[in-house]
Amino acid sequence: MSASQDAILALTRQQGLLRPIDLDAQGLPRVSLTRLVRQGRLARVGRGLYALPERPVSEHAALAEVARRSPHAVICLLSALRFHELTTQNPFEVWLAIPGKAHAPALSYPPLRVVRFSEAGMTEGVDQHEIDRVRVRVTNLARTVADCFKYRNKIGLDVALEALKEALGQDGGPRRVSIDALWRFAEMNRVGKVIRPYLDSLA
Repeated sequence: MSASQDAILALTRQQGLLRPIDLDAQGLPRVSLTRLVRQGRLARVGRGLYALPERPVSEHAALAEVARRSPHAVICLLSALRFHELTTQNPFEVWLAIPGKAHAPALSYPPLRVVRFSEAGMTEGVDQHEIDRVRVRVTNLARTVADCFKYRNKIGLDVALEALKEALGQDGGPRRVSIDALWRFAEMNRVGKVIRPYLDSLA
C-alpha cells in the first residue's frame, strides 16, 4: 500500500468520516479513494463520504453524516428531540437548520427537512457534540423545546407538549431543564404567550 493510501486511512481514523475535499488540503490524490474502496479498506457510506469499514456506528450516525457535509448547519426540532431523548418518535428525516439565505444542502441520503434560522438562531442555545468522531451542532434541550412551540404548525402541538412535559419531569423522570432557561428561549422565539399557560400548569 502506498504512502498516500496510508495517510488517507490515518486521516479517516482521525476524522471518522472523510470527504474528497479533505484530501486537497493534505495534498493527497483523490484517485486513491477509489482504490481503497476497491481494496475493501474504505467504505463509501454516502455520496462524497467515506469511512473505515470496521468503524463503530452510533444510533445517531445519520446526524454525523449530515454534519460532516454541512458543518455549519444545526440539528434541530424532531432530530434534536430524539438526540436529547425527549421523544419516542424516530424521525426518518434529519431536521436541519441553516441560515436564512443559505442554499439548502443537496444530499441523496439521509433525507433532510430543512428549516431556516436567523443569524442569532444559528448560535444561541446551540451546543457542539461529538458523534462518531464528528463535531455536530445541536440545539440544547431548552432551546429545542422552545423551537418546537415556534414551529408547532410543522411538527404538531402534541409533540411540543410531550417534549415540555419530558423536560420538566412530568413523566415521572427527573427535571432536565429550568423554567428560566425555557423562558429565555421562548422569549427569543417570540412564543412566550403561547408557552406560558403550559408552563404555569406544569411548573
